[in-house]
Amino acid sequence: MQQGVIARLTDKGFGFIAREGEGKDLFFHRNELVDVQYDDLREGDKVEFEVEESPKGLNAVKVRKIA
Repeated sequence: MQQGVIARLTDKGFGFIAREGEGKDLFFHRNELVDVQYDDLREGDKVEFEVEESPKGLNAVKVRKIA
C-alpha cells in the first residue's frame, strides 16, 4: 500500500491524492473508497491506497483514510 494526502476534492465525486516525491497527483473516484464516505474526506487527510493502470493513466484504488 502507498500513502499520500488528499490534495483536492470535487463536488462530482472524485479527487486527487498528492504523493511525496511525485510531480503529478493521483486520481481517485468515490467508488474506490473503503470504510469511509466521500463526504467525510477533507483536503489534507492522510490516505493509503493501491495504484492501478487505467486507459486514462494511473488511478488510486482501495483508498482508505488513515489516522
